[in-house]
Amino acid sequence: MPRIRKAEGGSKSPPAIWNIGMYIRLSKEDGNEESRSVTNQRKILDDYIAEAITDPYSVVAYYIDDGLTGTDDTRDGFARMIRDMEAGRINCIVCKTLSRAFRNYADQGRYLEEVFPKYGVRFISVGTPHVDSHTDSDSIQNGMEIPLNGMLNDRYAAKISADVRRTLDNKRARGEFIGAFAPYGYKKDPDDKNRLIVDEDAAPVVRSIFQWFVWEGYSKNGIVKKLNQSGEPNPETYKRRQGLRYQNPGAGANDGLWGFGTVSAILQNRVYTGAMVQGRNRIVSYKVHEQTRVPEDEWFVVPDRHEAVIDEETFFKAQTLHRKDTRTAPGERKLRLFSGLVRCYDCHKAMHRKTARNLAYFVCRTYREKSGCTKHSLREDALERAVLAALQAQIALADSLPEEIERVRAAPAVRREAAKMGGALRQAEKQLRQTQSASDS
Repeated sequence: MPRIRKAEGGSKSPPAIWNIGMYIRLSKEDGNEESRSVTNQRKILDDYIAEAITDPYSVVAYYIDDGLTGTDDTRDGFARMIRDMEAGRINCIVCKTLSRAFRNYADQGRYLEEVFPKYGVRFISVGTPHVDSHTDSDSIQNGMEIPLNGMLNDRYAAKISADVRRTLDNKRARGEFIGAFAPYGYKKDPDDKNRLIVDEDAAPVVRSIFQWFVWEGYSKNGIVKKLNQSGEPNPETYKRRQGLRYQNPGAGANDGLWGFGTVSAILQNRVYTGAMVQGRNRIVSYKVHEQTRVPEDEWFVVPDRHEAVIDEETFFKAQTLHRKDTRTAPGERKLRLFSGLVRCYDCHKAMHRKTARNLAYFVCRTYREKSGCTKHSLREDALERAVLAALQAQIALADSLPEEIERVRAAPAVRREAAKMGGALRQAEKQLRQTQSASDS
């Protein structure tokens, strides 16, 4: 129940009641400092309003962000507080210091000078500098202390961000694992959280995925169907069953099923060869927390950091197959012989396989779907015969190569040139010996 306190006196025509939202934030950079803990912040705020707020008030809610940065306004607790303010549920916000609410100088100025006044919301910062927009609005609008304090808080956040990034990059360069959760197929070493060890329950699934894709001709969609039909839990479900509080960011609700993207990511992850691969994404800045893709040549790759699940030959074969446009036909699990390999001579686009009267054809997809090329087709059995004949010719050429080399060596012109070169070489050796004898004497 909200607490109500009757007025003992007031100033500046207060509303009938102050509906207070108490904002508390604990950041990762605070470490274990007790004075900044959630519990202590709450006590400080409770004690303050009990002494300082003399008008009727009601504590509507505590809005708490635990372990989050203050450099943006997308924090869950902060965002919920703003929604309640916009809905008229609260008309007073109290926090311990300006830095608890804002580490972003631009956000501080916008909320204190524009947003809060627009909604008629009183803002109180208990610490130094003390801020109360109801009793001393001039300090916000005209003073220098509050803007300067906001700028210092902003620069502090920038420095902390740079220091953290530098520390993490050093760890990445040494091949130390810094993720919150190990990749599927591995787990963190209980004795060293920066080292990976093989998860003997999940690693066989990873090996099977590579085996099916590289050596047995399954497509990624075919692998997805095979895994789901076997009842194998997807990586997110598996990790949760291990007691981990894991959630794949941006993946939406987890239905426990495997998907194309999950299988594709596993097949492209070099970590399974024993290499530590990190730094594939980075945040835009300490204020913009969206991630951007990093070019591959800027990744941190340290080989032989942990036990491999997949040998390098299998992994790199998988990368070659991944670059090809390989798809299974509808209702099929395995790839056809020429899947992703046949292209139109004229437009260079992939040709589409279709069947008619028990015969398979490759037709130009551009012509078929867009009428943007010429009409032509190629029978699959004719292509098989042509490829087989070409392979046989290459094999025959390789078998006859030693005979061809001997025939070339025996040719008169080649023998004459060889004799000339041999004579020149003998003459050079004779001159070298004479020079050495003269220098010795």
